[in-house]
Amino acid sequence: MGMLRQNYHEPVLAAEIVAFLVRRAGIYVDGTLGGGGHSRAILQALRESGQAEGSLLIGIDQDDAALQEASEKLKAYEPMTVLVKGNFQAMGSIIKSVSAQKAVPDKVTAILLDLGVSSFQIDSPERGFSYRRNGPLDMRMDSGASLSATEVVNGYEEHELAKLFFRYGEEPRSRTIAKAIVTYRQKQGAITETEQLAAIIRALTYGGDNVIKTLSRVFQALRIEVNGELDVLRQALYDGIDSLEESGRMAVISYHSLEDRIVKTIFAEKARSDWGPKGVALREPLERGSITLVTRKPLVASQQEIDINPRARSAKLRVIEKIAGGELSCKQVR
Repeated sequence: MGMLRQNYHEPVLAAEIVAFLVRRAGIYVDGTLGGGGHSRAILQALRESGQAEGSLLIGIDQDDAALQEASEKLKAYEPMTVLVKGNFQAMGSIIKSVSAQKAVPDKVTAILLDLGVSSFQIDSPERGFSYRRNGPLDMRMDSGASLSATEVVNGYEEHELAKLFFRYGEEPRSRTIAKAIVTYRQKQGAITETEQLAAIIRALTYGGDNVIKTLSRVFQALRIEVNGELDVLRQALYDGIDSLEESGRMAVISYHSLEDRIVKTIFAEKARSDWGPKGVALREPLERGSITLVTRKPLVASQQEIDINPRARSAKLRVIEKIAGGELSCKQVR
C-alpha cells in the first residue's frame, strides 16, 4: 500500500486511553489493533515522555487489511512494535510467544481492547458488514474463518434465528423477522447479499428510525454469531487480567450493552474478595480480589469529540488495575 487509507476510524477516547495507560516503560498490548490509531497514540506518548527505551507494543488483529494499514501507520515506531495476526482471544499465548522471541517479560504493563468494528470494514461492501452497501453476506472478521453470515441466514432453523436476533441483537420482533427469512428462503431461494436481507427487514418495518434500528440490531446479531464475539471477549478479559503485571492496567472500550455488561460483570467479579459463608467471621478473605476498578462508572466521550467523531457517541470506557491478591487465607477471628 502506498498511501494510508483514510477510512479507518479515528481512535475513540484516545486522550483518555493515553492518560490511563501510559505511566511507565513496559510491554503494551493493543488487542484490537485495527488501523493502529490507538497504538500510535500510545507509542507517541511513550516517546514524548522519555519512556520509549525498554518499551514494546504488541498489536494483535485477525484482519489482514488492518495489519497492513497499521504497519504503515506505525512505521516511525517500528523498533518498538510487534504486529501479530490473531484473535485477541489468544492474547495470553501471543504475549508468551512474543516474550520468548524478544526476551522480554511475559507480564505486561497495559492492555487495550477497543471492541468496535472499524469504519473500513463497514465501508467495504465485499466484507458484508453493513446494510447500507450491497455486497456478499459475509461478516467474517477473519476472511479465512469457516462460518459466514450467509451460512447462518440460510442454514439456521427459524427458532434458532429468532433466538439469535433476540439474544445478540435485543430485537423485539425477532420471531417475525426469522419467519420472514425462512419464508423467503422457501419461496425465492438462498439469501446471499446484504441488500436481500435488508429488503426483507424493511418490508416488515415502518418508519425511518425504526427501520435503521432494526437493521442495526439484526446485522449486529449476525456479526456477533459469525465471529463468536461475546465468548471471545470473556476469554480475552480473563486472559488479559492474568497477563498483567502488578499495578498493570487494562482499558476496554465497548459500544453496545451486551459487551459492556460482560465487561462490567467480569471486572466486578475479579475485584470482589471472597469472605466465605455468612456467619463465619474471618480476619482476612478466603481469596482476595485481583484487580481494583480505576473507573467505577464507564467514561464516555465529550460532546466535542462526538461532534468530530460521531462513532464515539456510544463508546463506554472501563479501566481496571491489577493488584497483589488471589492468595488463599483461612484466618478466622477467635
